[in-house]
Amino acid sequence: MWSAGRGRAAGPALLGVLLALSLPGGRAAKTDAGLVTCGSVLKLLNTQHRVRLHSHDIKYGSGSGQQSVTGVEASDDANSYWRIRGGTEGGCPRGSPVRCGQAVRLTHVLTGKNLHTHHFRSPLSSNQEVSAFGEDGEGDDLDLWTVRCSGQHWEREAAVRFQHVGTSVFLSVTGEQYGSPIRGQHEVHGMASASAHNKWKAMEGIFIKPSPDAPGGHDEL
Repeated sequence: MWSAGRGRAAGPALLGVLLALSLPGGRAAKTDAGLVTCGSVLKLLNTQHRVRLHSHDIKYGSGSGQQSVTGVEASDDANSYWRIRGGTEGGCPRGSPVRCGQAVRLTHVLTGKNLHTHHFRSPLSSNQEVSAFGEDGEGDDLDLWTVRCSGQHWEREAAVRFQHVGTSVFLSVTGEQYGSPIRGQHEVHGMASASAHNKWKAMEGIFIKPSPDAPGGHDEL
């Protein structure tokens, strides 16, 4: 059985972000550098299966019983926003470009839980379960993912992979779909080898751009 939690209210600042993104033309604009930066809030598209990384306050009915992570086809679902955060305290200053090979945390904006994996089997494919874990962005070492890309930094137009620091699996989708209560959503899981199933691209979001007037950076739609 799947189980639903009590939910977590979005703060005023987040509601403003989501409202801006829901307006016509709300897709993220490009900076000159075109890089993904620390502190940014974005959606991630699996380029093979054309689904966005998603979570919600519904727990797995097997395995860990933690909050489920799925892939959805809809581009306008607010439950598909993730914040890019550092792997350690101060390890990802706001507005700094994310380096290829850097460990980051992906925090689900609406529930405050981190993208996570561990040695449980996923419900449909029996690969490694991927869940959302923690409270208010605080979890454990199994929330760390290394950004695998070519070049020096994570570019918005480039497909990247996320390799789990603790277990070495890649964040993947292979097409399996759930039934009720999340009918049509795709299973997201960890796979041992790199393939087309684990390539992701930055899509809609709020990107933090470094500013000479504000060392902490400023927000860019």
